[in-house]
Amino acid sequence: MEIVAKYRFERMVREALDDLPDELHHVLDNVVVQVVDRHPDEPTLLGLYEGVPHTERTGQEGPDVVSIYRLALCEMCDDLDDLMEEVYVTVIHEVAHAAGIDDDRLHDLGWG
Repeated sequence: MEIVAKYRFERMVREALDDLPDELHHVLDNVVVQVVDRHPDEPTLLGLYEGVPHTERTGQEGPDVVSIYRLALCEMCDDLDDLMEEVYVTVIHEVAHAAGIDDDRLHDLGWG
C-alpha cells in the first residue's frame, strides 16, 4: 500500500479517538496522542503508550503519551480500509493501556 500523507493519517487517528468505547473516554483527559513516522529503535512498532496507567496515578504525574507510528502501519496494510481498521485497533490498544488494561483483558474485551 502507498504511504498515506501525515495530515490524512492524523485525521484517521482523530476519528479513531472519537470512536473509542465510552469506558475509555475519561482517560483522554490525561493523554497526549501523537502521530510519529516511526519508532527510532523498533521500526515495525505500530503504537506505544508511555506513562503511568490511570489505575496507578497519584495525581502528581504529567500527561501520558500515546504514539501512533504512521509508516509502520501503512507498510503493514494492504489498502485504505485495512489501514483505517488497524489505526483504530492500535489507538484503542494504546489508550486502553493508559486506562490500566493489560493485553489479556484487551483480548477478552475484543479490543486488541
